[in-house]
Amino acid sequence: MLSFDIRSLTERAVTVDDELSPDDDVWAEGDPKPSEPIHVKGRLSAAGPGRFYWHGSIEGDVALSCRRCLGDASGHVSDEAHVIFAEAGTEELEDDPDVYLLDHRKAELDLRPALREQWLLNAPGFALCRDDCKGLCPTCGADRNVDACKCG
Repeated sequence: MLSFDIRSLTERAVTVDDELSPDDDVWAEGDPKPSEPIHVKGRLSAAGPGRFYWHGSIEGDVALSCRRCLGDASGHVSDEAHVIFAEAGTEELEDDPDVYLLDHRKAELDLRPALREQWLLNAPGFALCRDDCKGLCPTCGADRNVDACKCG
């Protein structure tokens, strides 16, 4: 479970040990989505009136295209994150890009948007299918890993 009742968080911290699915609706089109569920582990606790702190880790694999031949490739994401959530209207935190603002009308704190952002910040921008990938021929587009290019 990655959503928590804010009222219960003010009374006691919560241990998080869950997964974020690649099919979850938090992912946007064009995101480098995980190839399997992301493992999320950490602790969520109150950090003062209207403030909450999450310290934890995310880990998983991302499916990418090889930067040389456009074949299937993968990368690994592993990150330790520290995230602050605060109720909207806290002036000193309103413009802080490291703080996730909470709608004071909602009774739940949802970790998924913060986890998505941490994933996007740490997912590799490119990968290779293998270290010795020969790539595509710039003239004819043939995959040089499969066959020698015949265009000269």
